[in-house]
Amino acid sequence: MSPDLAKPTPPRQPLALLSLMRPLDWSKNTFVFAGLVFGHRWTDLETVRHALLAFAAFVATASSVYVANDLVDRERDAHHPEKRHRPLASGAVSLGAAGTLWLLLFGGGLFLAFLVSPTALILVILYAVLNVAYTLGLKRVVLLDVFIIASGFVLRILAGTVGIAIRPSPWILLCGLTLALFLGFCKRRAELMLAGDDPSKHREVLSLYRTRDLDQMIGICAACAIITYCLYTIDPKTQAAHGTGWLMSTAPFVIYGILRYIYRLHAGASQGRAAQDLARDPQLVVTVLGYVALMVWLLA
Repeated sequence: MSPDLAKPTPPRQPLALLSLMRPLDWSKNTFVFAGLVFGHRWTDLETVRHALLAFAAFVATASSVYVANDLVDRERDAHHPEKRHRPLASGAVSLGAAGTLWLLLFGGGLFLAFLVSPTALILVILYAVLNVAYTLGLKRVVLLDVFIIASGFVLRILAGTVGIAIRPSPWILLCGLTLALFLGFCKRRAELMLAGDDPSKHREVLSLYRTRDLDQMIGICAACAIITYCLYTIDPKTQAAHGTGWLMSTAPFVIYGILRYIYRLHAGASQGRAAQDLARDPQLVVTVLGYVALMVWLLA
C-alpha cells in the first residue's frame, strides 16, 4: 500500500488531556474519607454517598487547578527536566482544549460539592481560591507556599467531616496538617535536587530554600506527624470511640513509612510526588497496605 494511502495515526490528545488532569494525584483526595473511616460511618449509605460525591468534587476541582497551573507555567515547565514532558509544555494539548477542560472540571467540581452540602461547596470554593492565590503569586513566598499546599489536605479532611455532618477529631486534623507539611517540604527538597545550578529557572521559590533548612523542616514535621498520631491512638477518648485499645499497634507502620520516604528522598529516588513515589517503591506499598489492613481489622 502506498504511504499516502496509509491510515493516519489516531490523535493522542484524549490521553494527553487525561494526563493533564494528573490521575495519579487523585489519591490525595482520599483524605476526604478520613471522617468516614475514623467516624465509623461506613455503614451509613447516605453518608457514604455524600463522601463519594465530596471525593469526586475534589478530584474535579483539583484537576482544574492542575490544568490552570500548567497553563500559567507552560513556558517555565518547558525547561524543566521532568515537567517538559507535560501535555501543555510539550505541545501535546492546545491552549483552547486545555481551557475548555478547565471550565468543565471547575464547573463540575462546584456542582458536585453543591450536591453534598453548602458547607462542602464553601470548602471547595475556598480550596480553589487558595490555589488561585498560590498560582498568581503566593507560590513564590518561601514557607507560605508549602503551607498553602498543606491547607488543601486539611480542607479535604474538613469536607469529609463537617461537609457531610461528621464531627472532626482535632487529632485527625493535626495529623493531616503535619503529614501534609512533611510531604510538602519533601517535595521542595526533591525539586531542589533535580533543579541543578539554577533552581529559580524551574521554580522561583526554590532559590529561597536551602537543603540544610529543608532537612530540618522535614525532620520537625516528620516528628510532629508521628507524635501526633501516636497521641491520637492512646487518647482514652479515641480508644472509647473505636472500642479498642490496640490502635497503637498501627504506629509502627506510620513510623516506618515516614522514615522510608525520607530514606528514598536522600537517596535521590524520590521525585517529590507522593503518589508516584509510593507506586514505585514496593516497601512503601506493603507498608500502606499493611496499615490499611490492620486499621480496618481493628475498627471493624
